[in-house]
Amino acid sequence: MCGIVGYIGHRQAAPLILESLRKLEYRGYDSAGIAALHDGQVTVRRAEGKLKNLSTMLLREPMTGSIGIGHTRWATHGRPSENNAHPHRAGDIVVVHNGIIENYLELKRQLLKRGTHFSSETDSEIVAHLVAEKVAKGVDFLAAVQRTLREIRGSYALLFLNRRDPTRMIVAKNSTPIVIGSGEGEMFIASDIPALLDHTRKVAFLEDGEIAEVTLGGYRIFDGKGKPIKRPVKQITWDAVAAQKGGYAHFMLKEIHDQPRALADTFRGRIAFKDGNVALEDIKLTVNAVKQIKRIHLVACGTAWHACLVGKFLFEEIAGIPAEVDYGSEFRYRSPLMDPKSILLMVSQSGETADTLAATDIARAKKAKILSICNVIDASIPRKSDGVLYTHAGPEISVASTKAFTTQLTALYLLAVALGRKNGKLKALEARKLLRDLMHLPHWIEEALKLEGEVKTLARDLLHSRDFLYLGRGINYPIALEGALKLKEISYIHAEGYPAGEMKHGPIALIDEKLPVVVLAPRDRYFEKTISNLKEVESRGGKVVVITDDAKTAAEIPAFRVLTLPKASHYLTPIVMTIPLQMLAYYIAVLGGKDVDQPRNLAKSVTVE
Repeated sequence: MCGIVGYIGHRQAAPLILESLRKLEYRGYDSAGIAALHDGQVTVRRAEGKLKNLSTMLLREPMTGSIGIGHTRWATHGRPSENNAHPHRAGDIVVVHNGIIENYLELKRQLLKRGTHFSSETDSEIVAHLVAEKVAKGVDFLAAVQRTLREIRGSYALLFLNRRDPTRMIVAKNSTPIVIGSGEGEMFIASDIPALLDHTRKVAFLEDGEIAEVTLGGYRIFDGKGKPIKRPVKQITWDAVAAQKGGYAHFMLKEIHDQPRALADTFRGRIAFKDGNVALEDIKLTVNAVKQIKRIHLVACGTAWHACLVGKFLFEEIAGIPAEVDYGSEFRYRSPLMDPKSILLMVSQSGETADTLAATDIARAKKAKILSICNVIDASIPRKSDGVLYTHAGPEISVASTKAFTTQLTALYLLAVALGRKNGKLKALEARKLLRDLMHLPHWIEEALKLEGEVKTLARDLLHSRDFLYLGRGINYPIALEGALKLKEISYIHAEGYPAGEMKHGPIALIDEKLPVVVLAPRDRYFEKTISNLKEVESRGGKVVVITDDAKTAAEIPAFRVLTLPKASHYLTPIVMTIPLQMLAYYIAVLGGKDVDQPRNLAKSVTVE
């Protein structure tokens, strides 16, 4: 997830673009760059690291020009570096790109055969070369971009400059957001509304498959076949803070709704359906090394620990590798049995969690391989790892983790498939099915989000309860733990999560007519046993809330409330089941007047022991 800005008008472009990029820095911060066009010459400034490095460079080496494009990067193809930073240039064409070109290897091979020289490791540079080839042959700028879009597959927001055509920019969109802003004698382009608000509140949104020509006088939008489209201007009435929240009341709610996009971004470009393999370029484990793995030690804290509990099921059942799960705060004080055939896998949203980070010293001493799953590029945990799998949740502002958790689950799923393929425990046919299931995940999440109205009503009915019990079985029992944690974190209501089979070993003593019991009951191999536990709750007067994935369940089971989710595949059901639990915690907290985004006593990143 990267940030894009474009400007054409009467002012100097570079300072304006830099300031707008600051509003988008949450979309990526491993490098940044700006290109400006003046008197037939394009100047490009790029810097690795955060945006302040580019800002310092521009103070030393200012740029001139009233048309320009800028970019702040979240690395996908190619490590963070100045060479891989955007904008990319080929001939007369300069481009910035957010997204992933899925067929870039095939296109790159074709370009190399034609003698093309590449200066980066990115997929984005390919697009610049494809357009530049056509423009060099006399094809019109707009037509050259349109023809190039027919050659590429993937997600993109693309913004182009042409050194020989200073009157217009071309922008295209597919599965990645882009918005055009209209000012007085000037036009703006950006990945998100906050980057435009200081300059205009008149905007138009591109839809998937569309392309636009942007000039001083306005814009023209075309569909994929080149047919003009009329798109009315919208007036944005948000203030700056509301804009950062995307119009949602709280960051947490926005981040809950971000999940279809975040999950897709996490697996996009990493899947090879042909052979059922997963491309994880920053986890360089050979087939031989994977076959020698005896055990995986998953270490994390808080919500990430719950993700690891699901990960244990994934590694053992998909990849056939034994797995243990530890709290970071406990792992550092015991003597785990690790050796060079062990893997330490640390999971952390921030990459700075002190207790988790301490596990690296233990693993190093025992010569174990260190891997990590993280959402922040170049944080401390990834830097201390031998390999890292970055999630693409984007910055998570609310303290209570939502999209970071579900993208961690997605990353663990990808890693389990990758290891299973390399050690031979997972056959290609089965792997392809698992990866096809993953492609359906964003849609399943979108369907789950449609339950929001029902969940809000349920929250109102349960608002005055002072204790909750969450139950689940098998791969879904960690989701019961996560649901209870979410409620505790932001509503300050006591809640406990348990494997459903453990209820009779203690928690059953708590059940009375005042206690809501949230039961995760997908129609899986545990369903009948889960229903038996539910009956035990019902017979003692408990207020049963059932979350299932089969509409028949509501008719078969007496319950206070039944929420029916879309039917997902077995290993992805935990992610879908998470959504209503997040929304339930959110709405109980909101209705109770709590500070949802900054709950008391909690911090987003715990960097002390």
